[in-house]
Amino acid sequence: MASDTESFEPNSERVEILREIADDIRGVSSESKLVAAILYRISDLYDPDEDTSPKDIYINMREIIRTKEVGGKGK
Repeated sequence: MASDTESFEPNSERVEILREIADDIRGVSSESKLVAAILYRISDLYDPDEDTSPKDIYINMREIIRTKEVGGKGK
């Protein structure tokens, strides 16, 4: 069986493009910040300095969204 990361070979150009898009769409709204955060996490799949998988990203983003839905960590 193939591992989660086999199809996500390091690709510096892809990392740069995804992070540039994230920077461009990040705005003042919480939704745009969330989408930017998702793009940054996805770019980690292609970053040779990061050790992550689609499952790791899914779990991380799911927790961020759940926290946001209940009003943040401080509540």
